[in-house]
Amino acid sequence: MSEYFDEMLNDDGSLRDSYEEIGRWFNAQDVSRLRAKQREAEEVFRLTGITFNVYGKAEAEERLIPFDIVPRVISGREWQRLERGIEQRVRAINAFLHDIYHRQEIVRAGRVPIEMISENEAFLPQMLGVSPPGRVYTHIVGVDLVRTGPDEFFVLEDNARTPSGVSYMLENRETMLKMFPELFSATNVRNVSDYPRSLRRSLAACAPDCVENEPTVAVLTPGIYNSAYYEHAFLADQMGVELVEGHDLRVVEGRVCMRTTRGYRPIDVLYRRVDDDFLDPLNFNPDSALGVPGILDVYRAGGITIANAPGTGIADDKAIYSYMPEIVEFYTGEKPLLQNVPTWRCSDPESLSYVLDNLSDLVVKEVHGSGGYGMLIGPTASKKEIAAFRDKLKSRPANYIAQPTLSLSTVPIFARSGLAPRHVDLRPFVLVSPEGINITPGGLTRVALKKGSLVVNSSQGGGTKDTWVLED
Repeated sequence: MSEYFDEMLNDDGSLRDSYEEIGRWFNAQDVSRLRAKQREAEEVFRLTGITFNVYGKAEAEERLIPFDIVPRVISGREWQRLERGIEQRVRAINAFLHDIYHRQEIVRAGRVPIEMISENEAFLPQMLGVSPPGRVYTHIVGVDLVRTGPDEFFVLEDNARTPSGVSYMLENRETMLKMFPELFSATNVRNVSDYPRSLRRSLAACAPDCVENEPTVAVLTPGIYNSAYYEHAFLADQMGVELVEGHDLRVVEGRVCMRTTRGYRPIDVLYRRVDDDFLDPLNFNPDSALGVPGILDVYRAGGITIANAPGTGIADDKAIYSYMPEIVEFYTGEKPLLQNVPTWRCSDPESLSYVLDNLSDLVVKEVHGSGGYGMLIGPTASKKEIAAFRDKLKSRPANYIAQPTLSLSTVPIFARSGLAPRHVDLRPFVLVSPEGINITPGGLTRVALKKGSLVVNSSQGGGTKDTWVLED
């Protein structure tokens, strides 16, 4: 029996109910045909230009994200449970953000220490007293989930700033539909292709009160050198809205306007993929050439909706993450339906002592880190790497949190030897508007393609696969 939960196979080697149709289909296929299909999928991604940039890698800045042709399958019953937990968590995050930028009741109640807010670099004092249209702070959320057992799902982290990856979810599905239409005919899989339409509708519903006609929506990108530029262009195209950069925009008579062939036209909703610090050189980093001078002043006056709202980053800070069970209970009055991974805050001397004594067994992450960078995976690290990380931890303990190494579930990939288990996580995508919360049925499954590896990030050698939620 494997020490990891196998999502496809029972302990006796038989197929789980959700994988019966797909398992039988793959077992009946000619291996050489499947290899040809795998190569075809890679060529599709290459021709489409679905790449990402790897920072700090001079020899190859732009890479193709590996795609695996075996879908990950989630039953309808499992998905319903996840949906309830995700919705509860996202509602709590929005309530938390409104609270910390207004009355800070959770701090007054002693549930979150004031220094976790006031000393947090993601907290923006400029947002104090500001209420976004519809009181929505996190218009688009990506919740990273891992599984360790039949009914054991954990939230690994919340992505509340500018979550990426939805274009890969959509392209993965489109590629699978083209290559294996017969598999979709035999399996009742829920649709994800209407995400761009839902995104535009959700963003439009968050327009400021001053907008009377159909809201004008645009996507703000840092430009072609950003690691997620492909996604910015893809989503703008799919939504049928303009893709703009900072130099395309200016403030005109209290409105943020974009340059067009007929002069400057006001924007009502800006889906920004630019970090807070670079959003407005007048209010944040004065050296930024990516943002729009004065956009925050227009925003605070109610002249534009910015999605996600400035200052939301504090909700996906890894130190705040450790308080999420308290946050969920405080704002919903309910116990969390989705559990956190146990977390040690290294800013706490007792926790730091434990972490230093057990570095070889733990995963240590930077509080503001992302993409798999700046972390230590104790069980796979060398003695030299652990010693070097120990010094970093001692010098800046508040910069880190630590977690146990989870036994991530496995799903099959199409390897040289045939179907082989690999570890995965899942990022469902959530849209929030005054009209409600919309969770796309599926999400982005990231897979560690190296045997035994627990790191699924594409920047660290991981790939992606299509995620199927079945209609039960």
